[in-house]
Amino acid sequence: MSAVFSVILGSLFPLLFVVVILMIIGGGVYVVQQQTNVIIERLGKFNRICGPGVHVKLPFAETIAKRVNLRTDQVTFRIDAKTKDNVTITMDIAAQYHVNMLRGTCPEDSGVYRSYYMLVDPVAQMSSYLIDALRSAVPGYTLDEVFENKDSIANDANQTVSGIMIEYGYDLVSTLITSIGLPKDVEASMNRINSAQREQTAAQALAEAERIKVVTEARAQAEAMEQAGIGIAAQRKAIADGIADSLETIKTSGVSSKEANELFLFTQWTDMMEKFAKNGKQTTVVLPSDFNSTSGMFEQMLVANEADKNE
Repeated sequence: MSAVFSVILGSLFPLLFVVVILMIIGGGVYVVQQQTNVIIERLGKFNRICGPGVHVKLPFAETIAKRVNLRTDQVTFRIDAKTKDNVTITMDIAAQYHVNMLRGTCPEDSGVYRSYYMLVDPVAQMSSYLIDALRSAVPGYTLDEVFENKDSIANDANQTVSGIMIEYGYDLVSTLITSIGLPKDVEASMNRINSAQREQTAAQALAEAERIKVVTEARAQAEAMEQAGIGIAAQRKAIADGIADSLETIKTSGVSSKEANELFLFTQWTDMMEKFAKNGKQTTVVLPSDFNSTSGMFEQMLVANEADKNE
């Protein structure tokens, strides 16, 4: 019986040896992916940092403490803050960060080492720093100024927290205020204000257009009247020249100046009456009181007009 047991144990021993060797080799060889670093500890104490590639560690004595991802990650959260004019707003924040890739003079100075050994929850700590920085900054701005300066507010908070997080092995790439929420009553009031401002702007634009139209029409009318005046002046000058020429022609026939004037006035009066008769639409005609002195008709019209005013 003992001989059989010895035979069986002798045949299993090589198999067990092979299994142990494979387990040792399997546990001692590991691969590190691109954009990843691995922290190796030996018997619970930091030993080294390994980059991408195939590596070997001592089985049982060395362990992989942390696989550190070097790619940029993002954390989002929402905060409440009160503005300078006592309006409580909500802001959605997005922060991009990654582990600092500088090696330093020794492994303990590297970003990979600090990111693992200095903070238990670095993302939560970074979020707390950002919340504190933003809540300290917002009260210095009115509601309108928060909307106008949200990028500068986020950049200031990013710079403040970046100087802190670098000590813990993290680079804060950027901080963004992605949206700003308002209480419903404040939002409704702002919508009414914006609507009123747009209506005011539209009214001002319409008034300005009407003013331009009136001014343009007035200028056009003034220019037209000016040109009409020039035309009337030229017409009167032409009439005066024609009358002077006619009187000179009459005088050359041997008629005296007085007789020439009376003849000219009578001729003008008869022409007017002829046109009146041809037209036939007038309801009033003015005749001289003395047909022997037609030259006084204009003076009689002036006297009659003055009498109407006095009544």
